[in-house]
Amino acid sequence: MRHIKVIGIGTGNPDHLTIEAVRALNAADVLFLPDKGEEKAELAAVRHQVIATYGTRADQRHIGFSVPKRQVEGLAYGDSVDAWHAALADNHARLIASHLGEAQTGAFLVWGDPMLYDSTLRILDRVKATGLDFSLDVIAGITSLQLLTARHQIPLNGIGQPVTITTGRRLSQDFPETRETAVVMLDGEQAFLALDDPDAEIYWGAYLGMPQEIVISGRLGSVRQEIATRRAEARAAHGWIMDIYLLRKPLPST
Repeated sequence: MRHIKVIGIGTGNPDHLTIEAVRALNAADVLFLPDKGEEKAELAAVRHQVIATYGTRADQRHIGFSVPKRQVEGLAYGDSVDAWHAALADNHARLIASHLGEAQTGAFLVWGDPMLYDSTLRILDRVKATGLDFSLDVIAGITSLQLLTARHQIPLNGIGQPVTITTGRRLSQDFPETRETAVVMLDGEQAFLALDDPDAEIYWGAYLGMPQEIVISGRLGSVRQEIATRRAEARAAHGWIMDIYLLRKPLPST
């Protein structure tokens, strides 16, 4: 039976790979490597740097594949994502069937951690539903959330308090009325700019783990425009951006 490994590779620094991830990488006969175009060439370069740093197998094959873009115009968000995942599943099924022998192991190198805001596992479930059979291992990776809190030297949660992990689209529903702490991922619209809570604390980071890393923190009312400006400048300079931030209600005065 074919075997697939989904390997979390962290957020851009080869030093953040776990020993388990390194072993899994070298156990694979084939590595499937996505190409997201010229704008995100740096992301592809990170994967190649990881392989160059830790790869030990001269017989290992590297198969690149193009990632289809998600259609957003004319579709509701859920329909857009569903159509995109269907196209990705078709891609993955062809890759596995065409390049992986019945007794071989293939691997996908996933940015961050495969279980946190990544859809590789959902896509592979779709592939299995087509009748293409394979066994599966998932190797956890360091997440941008872990790195964000480490860079700012803060605990993720308040004492005895829950944490909500959400998206920019849902931020106004989750913070500050119903949650003390919210971590926001996938916020292309910078939803924090519209929050009516200037005293909330924000801890923001972009390109975490990479040489161009940026971190900013402070009261939301004091630093949100600085974050917006630095974000726009960085996106213009690099052609892409990955960022994440944590919002926390201010502590009550005593």
